[in-house]
Amino acid sequence: MLHELLADEGILIVRPEGPLSSADFSELATEVGPYIESHGKLKGLMICADAFPGWQNIDGALSHFKFVRDHQRKIAKVAVVSDSDVLALLPRLVSHFIRAEVKHFEGSEEDKALAWIARRGADKSADMRKWLR
Repeated sequence: MLHELLADEGILIVRPEGPLSSADFSELATEVGPYIESHGKLKGLMICADAFPGWQNIDGALSHFKFVRDHQRKIAKVAVVSDSDVLALLPRLVSHFIRAEVKHFEGSEEDKALAWIARRGADKSADMRKWLR
């Protein structure tokens, strides 16, 4: 999985290129951990994928779940950038399990997704959703 930490902006960009492995999440944790320790959190995570790549094996899936569990409280926003119908549903599914605000963007909207993550505060719709819970 390709990834880039935009340290000045506090944004992690990931681009899965094949089935996710435990090594992918070890590498992410190694890069993100020290940043979070020194800054307290990430402003956001941007996931850019044509489709959900699946996992290489059960270790990959478990490492994915562990990474989410260990980091979800330290990431303010997650942008899912994809034209995949399955990934478009992701924000509705994961909003029940993680604290981050999650939003879907079309595959051509990477700049829009980065701008959304960089914007301070949550969108009014997210504030309303939290109030209604």
